[in-house]
Amino acid sequence: MKYTVTAKQMDLTDDLRLYAEKKVGKIDRLFRSESEAFVTFSRERGRFTAEVTLKNNGMFYRVKETTGDPFASVDSAVASIERQIRKNKTRLEKKLRSGPIDWNDFAPAAAAADEEPEEDLTIVRTKTFEIKPMTPQEAVLQMNLLGHEFYAFRNSEAGGAFSVVYRRNNGGYGLIEDKDK
Repeated sequence: MKYTVTAKQMDLTDDLRLYAEKKVGKIDRLFRSESEAFVTFSRERGRFTAEVTLKNNGMFYRVKETTGDPFASVDSAVASIERQIRKNKTRLEKKLRSGPIDWNDFAPAAAAADEEPEEDLTIVRTKTFEIKPMTPQEAVLQMNLLGHEFYAFRNSEAGGAFSVVYRRNNGGYGLIEDKDK
């Protein structure tokens, strides 16, 4: 596994970096191929946040945990990301019905204890609408007028590319653009 460990608004000690690499490295056993791990630490108002992002075979897993101790944040993030990976693998196994995932590393009791109820992925409503060309600023205004969390549009500033604006959890807005115009 390749590691990238960074810190924002705090000093990253060698102990914390090694601890994060050791804990996140245990997740590598869940993957068959080489994966990348990005760990970002930050400190705000005396609280430590550990953000862990894993990339494997084009799939991204991301978790953000905040506690009073940076080591506890890493532990909590690793537990959450393991749960995400297991849930995704279970979902894929059920969908493909052929057992493409190697579960030799898990004890059956541990896997059963961590299982969460399966989400229903059935589409219950389909909506069609005309996608109009506009600027991202106009799309944000339209999204706010409708009271939605996101808004899809054709970006007139990017040559008519399909784009989405969305409201970010920490305030502000985000823009997702199609790179193939």
